[in-house]
Amino acid sequence: MMRIRRPGLPAAGIAVTAILAGTAAVTMTGGGRAGPATPSATAPPATTATVERGDLTDTVSVDGTLTYEGERKVYAGASGTVTSVAREGAVVTRGRSLVKVDRRPQVLMYGWLPVYRTLQLGVSDGTDVEQLERNLRKLGYGDDMTVDTEFTYATYRAVLDWQEDRGLPETGAVDASQVVFLPGPVRVAQAKAEVGDRAAPGQQVLTVTSTRRTVHVDLEADMQALARKGAAVTVELPSGAELKGKISGVGTVVDSGSDEPGNESEPTVGVEITLSSPKKAGRLDQAPVSVTLVSESAENVLSVPIEALLALSEGGFGVEVVDGGASRIVAVETGAYGRGRAEISGSGITEGMKVRVPAR
Repeated sequence: MMRIRRPGLPAAGIAVTAILAGTAAVTMTGGGRAGPATPSATAPPATTATVERGDLTDTVSVDGTLTYEGERKVYAGASGTVTSVAREGAVVTRGRSLVKVDRRPQVLMYGWLPVYRTLQLGVSDGTDVEQLERNLRKLGYGDDMTVDTEFTYATYRAVLDWQEDRGLPETGAVDASQVVFLPGPVRVAQAKAEVGDRAAPGQQVLTVTSTRRTVHVDLEADMQALARKGAAVTVELPSGAELKGKISGVGTVVDSGSDEPGNESEPTVGVEITLSSPKKAGRLDQAPVSVTLVSESAENVLSVPIEALLALSEGGFGVEVVDGGASRIVAVETGAYGRGRAEISGSGITEGMKVRVPAR
């Protein structure tokens, strides 16, 4: 179950109850105006605080995981013995080997369409052909080749040169045993095969991700309103350092949680967060982090420290306004709470007033 903690005093009921516990209620005089405050012989010493105008923000902190975007599976394309496999945590770029079977590499190239057929002389009308030609050109092959959807003789010659350099059989044709198309550079999250293992086409050998950092939060479904796409958040790393981020995605499907007896969990919605300075997050993967979301905000309002609120015997709250050597109790309406302050409004409440606050 997701742990929730609130760094400020977020909920009016909880905050005020905590502050006023054990404090005697104040009685208002008739006509809605308060009489002079009567100090108690046992009242704790007090100081004053100023009624301030500004924005008030309340936050909620939830657990998240620092990881990488876009998990993908990589499958072997040939039968044989695994003779090399990219190590976990390694970043593999275009033209580099992900895995070798019988010492023949399965090479990463960039593209969205997987290899689903053999690309060879005469194949046409294919986005996969264009992907291959674009990669060959980026790797320095096929200067006389036109990058299009036609596998021409120029493409054939470029493939032969590439195969010779990579130690592959020089057939002039490309299939899934030689190439894996993925959208960009990948980071190896987990090796599913070891050197010496037997491999077969369709057998998973790696789990990879993109190199882009992300923070994932399984947010309890009843808190989904807190996750608005584009909203700013703060992420606290295990080191205690804080990074800014924005919500980049909110799931639309609710995970109902575990149904195993004794292991029930609350339904959750997946939330993805993009960091504004991802390099500062280091190379940690699957690291626990704390994500601060804005739960409530109010702009240009009057506020006082929550400790300044007094419970009135007739209900509601008031503050003790201090003016020179005199003081009076004034009833107020409360609004938003955040960062230890409470929004107040009421007749006669103005910015700059002094209110009494119990000394801590």
